[in-house]
Amino acid sequence: MLRKQILPSPLIPSSRGGKDVASVATVLVTSEDPDHPIDYAFDGRRGPDGSRWIAGNVGEQTLILAFDAPQTIYKVVVDIDEPDVARTQEIDLSISDDGGQTYREILRQEYNFSPPNTTREHEEWSINADPISHLRLRIKPDKGANIGRATLTTLAIE
Repeated sequence: MLRKQILPSPLIPSSRGGKDVASVATVLVTSEDPDHPIDYAFDGRRGPDGSRWIAGNVGEQTLILAFDAPQTIYKVVVDIDEPDVARTQEIDLSISDDGGQTYREILRQEYNFSPPNTTREHEEWSINADPISHLRLRIKPDKGANIGRATLTTLAIE
C-alpha cells in the first residue's frame, strides 16, 4: 500500500494559521468598491479564484490595521490578483509602536501585472516586529500613465 499525505496548497490558507484580524484589530481603509469590500482581503480565499478588495477610487490607497492591543508580527503575507489591467502596483509596508502617531517603513515593493500572462503576485515577508500598535500598507495602483484602482486578494499576519 502506498503511503501518502496531501500537502496544503500555497493558494489556500495554511493550517498553521495566522492572527484572526477581525478579533485583534480594526481595519481602516481609504475606499472600497461596494462589490469588493476590504473584508475580502481577510476572508482566507487566496489564489486566482479568491475574492479580492478593490478600491472604490483611483489613486493611492491606504490600509491600516489598528490593533486593539500591541501585537508581535513575524510575517506578513500578501496576495494580489490582477486579471484585467496591465499596470505596475507599488506597496509600502510600515509599522507604528506609538498608537499610529509615527510609522517606520519596513519595505517597498513593485509588482508588474501584464494580463493574461502575469496576473498574480504572492509575497511572504518576514518582519520580526516587536509589539506594534498599527500596521500600514500604502498602495499606488499604477505608477505608469494609466489610472488604476488598487487591489488586494489577501493580507494575512502571523
